[in-house]
Amino acid sequence: MKNAKRVAVLGATGLVGREMLKTLEQRDFPVSEIVLLASPRSEGKIVKFRGEDVKVSAVNESSFNNVDIALFSAGSKTSMMWAPVAAQAGAVVIDNSSAWRMDNEVPLVVPEINPDDAFKNKGIIANPNCATIQALVALWPLHKAAGLVYMNISTYQSVSGTGIAAIDALSSGSRAVLDGSEVKDEVYPHRIAFNLLPHIGAFDENGISEEEWKMVNESRKIMHLPNLRVSGITVRVPVFRCHGESITAQFDGSISPERAREILSAANGVVVCDDPSGSAYPMPIDASGKDAVYVGRIRMDTGLDNALAMWVVSDNLRKGAALNAVQIAELLIR
Repeated sequence: MKNAKRVAVLGATGLVGREMLKTLEQRDFPVSEIVLLASPRSEGKIVKFRGEDVKVSAVNESSFNNVDIALFSAGSKTSMMWAPVAAQAGAVVIDNSSAWRMDNEVPLVVPEINPDDAFKNKGIIANPNCATIQALVALWPLHKAAGLVYMNISTYQSVSGTGIAAIDALSSGSRAVLDGSEVKDEVYPHRIAFNLLPHIGAFDENGISEEEWKMVNESRKIMHLPNLRVSGITVRVPVFRCHGESITAQFDGSISPERAREILSAANGVVVCDDPSGSAYPMPIDASGKDAVYVGRIRMDTGLDNALAMWVVSDNLRKGAALNAVQIAELLIR
């Protein structure tokens, strides 16, 4: 295979790790050899890649020798420990955790927005937060046309963003509620089944959550807009897969809903689904397993000048994580 690379996936047995492998397959990424890594408790597990059984190894100091690209889908502590090791061994790390996102030496990349930043890496590239990615893929083309100055985002984030344990908690909790039995949820501070939790990450002294700050800080860094005004609230909802977002975006210049639809219809990675009278608008059940960011309900905002309101849905495991990481890897080998 031309230009084939030795690729490692750390966190290969998790939701995002498995989605990374699926995405590498589906996009026919040139892999000469796949190296599957995880914690010691997953050592020896078998994971399929391109129809072959591949054994998972416990990550260690020599795991990244001769690796070209390392896709990380483990947590921040794991990434802080192993990303420098991988980079020192000569690999380029594309990390899905929050560990490196705001590091001034580490580019934070969405290929549709700031692809050139990927080539400024010193061995580590950060994959943004899933909710940030889908919002900016929708807003960037509009920013280029009218100049984004403010955005307010309310997120409706699925449990898959937390991991396999959260999917199990929603599934078992829903059955328990319907059966009239006690609900035990050890993943979230309250049960997620038939509930909404306006609580994603720790709160600071002002009551702003970690996830809400990610939306603020990552958006400014990716778009190179340090003065962009950002506000909103992030909410966990009882949906297995795909995040929804209600976005109000204010611009320096005027832009009509009709013009916004034209721009977004021609934008990379965006699908416009916008016919409310015909009950056509983005929904998680339609976006699940898909690569695109879906945008609908595009309309003039009722409270701000030069502002649009819209509804955005995307699969948080695909464009929000695995796909974006693989697209970054594709940039590097192009």
